[in-house]
Amino acid sequence: MSRQMDELAQDEIDLRGLKCPLPALMARRALRAASPGAIIRVVADDPMAAVDVPHMCHQENCDVISTMRDGDVTRFVLKRPV
Repeated sequence: MSRQMDELAQDEIDLRGLKCPLPALMARRALRAASPGAIIRVVADDPMAAVDVPHMCHQENCDVISTMRDGDVTRFVLKRPV
């Protein structure tokens, strides 16, 4: 992950405790509400989020800048298209 891109993130949504499909749905809602080109961080602890969030991004034409696992937590840096 580019530390610079992570530092450019304009918002962070903490979705720990939510189960599939809520992390992907909430991340999609946050991306749709963000400005074009916005970068957001998403934190989730549902194991399926590692699959569901990137899949949602592919469907929504959003970029997954990075994915990082830390124990049970997955951190994503996502970018809304311009």
